[in-house]
This record gives sequence, structure tokens and C-alpha cells, in this order.
Amino acid sequence: MGPFRLTAAPDYANKAAVDKETKRFALQVASVSSMGIAMALAIFGSLYLGIWLDRILGTKPYLTLLFLAMGIAAAFRNVYVLIMRYLKNEKSAAAGEKSEQERPPAKKA
Repeated sequence: MGPFRLTAAPDYANKAAVDKETKRFALQVASVSSMGIAMALAIFGSLYLGIWLDRILGTKPYLTLLFLAMGIAAAFRNVYVLIMRYLKNEKSAAAGEKSEQERPPAKKA
């Protein structure tokens, strides 16, 4: 037979790669970073659109200010939606953990 032999998988191969706390922390970091990206895209995208329309239509500060205000409003709305989604997920996760803790241990035969 060749130089490689198949053996049984080591014990660490059967364990979960990431524990629940690490996964929860990673999801929180992802949520916070997505909030920042959502705010920046809404504000700067609207600002750019306002500047571009002002150049084309010759209405120098008005559309820039209007679209900037709309971008700021959209950014805060995005943050509100993301926070509400996060709180809903946290509430359901807490309810799931609570039901697991209340469950009696399974009987072994």
C-alpha cells in the first residue's frame, strides 16, 4: 500500500467548530458593521445623486440639500430596521435558550 493510510477521524473532528458565544459575538459584530455601511451608502449615495442632478439641472444647492436630507432620513430608517431585526432575533434566541433550560434531561435506557 502507498504512504497514506486512512485512519479514524480524531476526536476534535466531531466537535462543533464554533461555540454559541463566539457565533453570537460574530453576528453582533456583523450587525454593527452592516449598520455603518448602510448609513454611509444611504447618505453618500443620496448626496452624490443630489450633486449630479444639481449640475445637470442648474439648481445648485437645492437638490443637493434635499437629497442629503433624504439620505440622512433613509440612513436612520435603515438603522432602525436593523436594530428592530436584531432585537427580534435576540428575543427569539433568548426564548429558545430558556426552553432548552426548562426541558428535563432525557432518560437513558
